[in-house]
Amino acid sequence: MQVLVRELDGIAEWTAAGALYREVFGYTEPGWGLNPRLLAALRENGGTVTGAIGEDGELVGFCYGFTGIEAGEIYHYSQAAAVRASARGAGIGRSLKYAQAATARRTGARTMRWAFDPYALRNAHFNLAVLGATGIRFLPDFYGAAGTDRVLVSWDLTEDAPARRAGRRSVVVAAADESFAAADPQDRLWLRHELVRQFAAGRRLVGVTRQAGGAARVTYLFEERP
Repeated sequence: MQVLVRELDGIAEWTAAGALYREVFGYTEPGWGLNPRLLAALRENGGTVTGAIGEDGELVGFCYGFTGIEAGEIYHYSQAAAVRASARGAGIGRSLKYAQAATARRTGARTMRWAFDPYALRNAHFNLAVLGATGIRFLPDFYGAAGTDRVLVSWDLTEDAPARRAGRRSVVVAAADESFAAADPQDRLWLRHELVRQFAAGRRLVGVTRQAGGAARVTYLFEERP
């Protein structure tokens, strides 16, 4: 699929982005919407409002973010990325992230952060293996509700990013299918505890891989913090 990836501009495009956001994530309640005026403010004030536009002019992908700071480090926080179901598998998510990173560099950010569901295996593979981001923090019930655990990742945007070392610690858990790890409630509780423990020990999550040979197991790889 051929798409044009660029910053969105104007009320029509910002409104289309909000509609796509609701469609992809299945949001129906008014409180879960995305105000086009917020997107306008973000774009004008160091944020990103990036879209992927198909050959027919239809918006098929969208991501947005804003500038953040912690302990003096300026980073770009990518709040959400959405790709229409019919357009998935064409590398649009990756193109959106790279375009977002290019905009973030122009604001002075040297890293980009976002949070993802650590039990969703495809997301974990994309974030850690495809993009090369690193999990730096575990955020239990991040959105204030049960079932919203997240891992915060940091993605180095500089050309001299340090080489990744092999995982120094392994956490192995059941994975009933290719979509999610620890589907059983007891397995999920155990894995959650292990994630808390590994990050509390100062380690970083660098990979989530399924074991070879068809075994229904998945390995979370950690390395010591530099």
